[in-house]
Amino acid sequence: MERSNASDTHCKFLGPDNPGTPAVSASMFAAGVLGNIFALFLLEIRRWRKSRSLFHVLVTALVITDLLGTLAVSPVVLAAYVRKASLEMMGGRPLCNHFGFSMTFFSLATLSILLAMAVERWLSIGHAYFYERYITKRCGYFTIPLIYLVCFAFCTLPFAGVGKYLLYCPGTWCFFDMHPKERRGQIYAGLYASAMLVMILCTVFCNGSVGYHLFGMYRRRKHNRGSFRGPRGRKRYESITKEVEHLVLLVVMTVCFLFFSLPLVIQVYTNFFRTETSHKKDLQMLRLLSFNSIVDPWVFIILSPSVLRFLWGKLCRRQQQPLVSVERTIHTTRPIRLDTPADGHKLPAQTPVALCP
Repeated sequence: MERSNASDTHCKFLGPDNPGTPAVSASMFAAGVLGNIFALFLLEIRRWRKSRSLFHVLVTALVITDLLGTLAVSPVVLAAYVRKASLEMMGGRPLCNHFGFSMTFFSLATLSILLAMAVERWLSIGHAYFYERYITKRCGYFTIPLIYLVCFAFCTLPFAGVGKYLLYCPGTWCFFDMHPKERRGQIYAGLYASAMLVMILCTVFCNGSVGYHLFGMYRRRKHNRGSFRGPRGRKRYESITKEVEHLVLLVVMTVCFLFFSLPLVIQVYTNFFRTETSHKKDLQMLRLLSFNSIVDPWVFIILSPSVLRFLWGKLCRRQQQPLVSVERTIHTTRPIRLDTPADGHKLPAQTPVALCP
């Protein structure tokens, strides 16, 4: 039986003497499936309430990808614990290849869709004319299959001899060789880590640019004493609120993906310079990577527009309470108009610049 080149006497694979416990894997599987199904339900409700946008198409694709990734790998891990056997003991190399391919494919596809969402927001805010003229909802229907196709082609390279999928301790995980000795394996591991790192940096750049443009829009309106009152002001407020909602969702998802995937990228790079391997660290990095498909739907559920608007409304009312109390105090102590001073001269009108409607 071929095992990872990381295998040594410090690692015990699943078997009668080392049955292991499926509690962590079962919890991850349940949370991932329930979260993704609930997120899809919310997306379907929103689709019936308003027309589907490009951002909505990309979010839906992200949730479906996370759900498929969870269904592709978690049941295999649970079966290994139930049968007290490693993946290669259950299904040989084909099962290990399936698991390694799924882990690699869905990690790349998830980050690629996150990058597509960030680029869509970046074009929408920073290049509005180009976005309105050339970017449509159909772009999402072409982008998603293209992402799947590129990721699929990359993940099939180990079957062509560029890299290989190996079994990792404790026998419930298969992934590409992160401790390659051969030149081709090093090339594949380097390509994977580099692709992940480039996409992460591009996503952070796009989100940072969107935040900068939104802050600039607020500063300009504040400088021009623009108000969000009235029909036009209300539309401007709703437009900015919608963009902020998308930005908050993207930023939190990006931070989560950074936390769950960047350690694996660092691990792959540092393995090029290590002579010894650590099974415990390998397992931790792989588990962190698999957590992303579990956390993403719950982030979407918690940061859905309805929840954000509820929290924003609470914050606005809390900010307005001190002003109301001051106004009541003035009215009770001195019954004069607030905009008229004691000498009878009228104060210059000030147009409020409100973040709350």
